[in-house]
Amino acid sequence: METAPNRPAEAGSHLTITPSILYFGTPVALLTTENADGTANLAPISSAWALGQTVVLGLGIHGQTGTNLASRPDLVINLPQPAQWAAVERLGRLTGRPSATGQDPRRTRYEPDKFAAAGLRAQRSQVVRPPRVAECPIQLEARAAEVGTAADGDFLIVEARVLKVHAAPHLVIPGTQHIEPAAWSPLIYNFRHYFGLGPELGHSGISETPRADRAAPLAIAR
Repeated sequence: METAPNRPAEAGSHLTITPSILYFGTPVALLTTENADGTANLAPISSAWALGQTVVLGLGIHGQTGTNLASRPDLVINLPQPAQWAAVERLGRLTGRPSATGQDPRRTRYEPDKFAAAGLRAQRSQVVRPPRVAECPIQLEARAAEVGTAADGDFLIVEARVLKVHAAPHLVIPGTQHIEPAAWSPLIYNFRHYFGLGPELGHSGISETPRADRAAPLAIAR
């Protein structure tokens, strides 16, 4: 019997709806930035995508992360794994901004030491000032090149240039610079619920790490 997630939609059967959010299965990242006093701010986001060596981030306009990046562009994009979802959720209720203007005080409280509050450890970075999250298997040291406001005025759009990539040894294909896709499972934020990845279905036609036992490659639109 076919399960609901794999069931194809029938023509003419779609419903027109107005969901409150559009997080249709996006990866979670933990951003570390530098506060004005030199301490670190740590914040979760669920709007990020990569193009080459640039990562585009969507941030809340009232958060400390955006305030920091406007003045101090260094950051680390830390990618947690599914087992770390509880730490991410703990961070989601905290703010590094002492005056939580524009935030719901019933759901958000000020916390200057978010690493300790989340049960995570800071790890020294190599080329940027903010620390990495030691427990995250993939860490991207980066620098914000552009910080702008989204069309609706409620969010910031940040273009960050990745300067250095760190990966846990078990994720790297020996003798290469490639991540082993079968070994890496990002934490996915799916309509405000947390998920990991399921079994591999196939690989793209431009994959540099194909395996004979994988399914046929997917077609690539040009």
